[in-house]
Amino acid sequence: MPAASQHRLNIIRAAATLFRKQGYARTGLNDILAESKAPKGSLYHYFPKGKEQLGEEALRYAAQQATDTLVSLRADNPSAPALLMAFANQLIQWLEASAYQDGCPMATTILETVPRASGLTAAAQKGFAAWSDIFAQALLADGATPTDAQRLARLTIATLEGSLIQARVEQSGQPIIDSAEEVAGLMRARTPRD
Repeated sequence: MPAASQHRLNIIRAAATLFRKQGYARTGLNDILAESKAPKGSLYHYFPKGKEQLGEEALRYAAQQATDTLVSLRADNPSAPALLMAFANQLIQWLEASAYQDGCPMATTILETVPRASGLTAAAQKGFAAWSDIFAQALLADGATPTDAQRLARLTIATLEGSLIQARVEQSGQPIIDSAEEVAGLMRARTPRD
């Protein structure tokens, strides 16, 4: 990858990491530059509209990382309940690795910026829609009706988001497992095959 493209990606990665750990408002552009080790001119070159433009890119990047994880996990866990439990365990591994400092790759930024920042709102909507769609497709493959698949997929995302907050507060993965098991049970009840 050319150095210029690498600088841009490093800035986006650094922003995504810092926004997730310390929040959008508390993260300054100088913090992002220091974390990314990119030259100062790169920030303004790649993100001429400033922090909000960088925030949009960071949300897209973070959402895509989780989407890629879900797609990868689905290859080995084709049923929706199995996918949910595999992803729940992955979330716990990420939380434990960060000593419960990290949560959802998008939530911290979203809570501070949405809905007033339309670009960030659109990026968040697209990220959540992608995650939900993966679960909906798995549910459809399990035999759920389209309505049940959509509703259960949205419930899955909402449950995971809430359980991530509880897990961080309790410094335990148990809220994630408990919540995921309950939703997996609902999935099984609404699908003829698992």
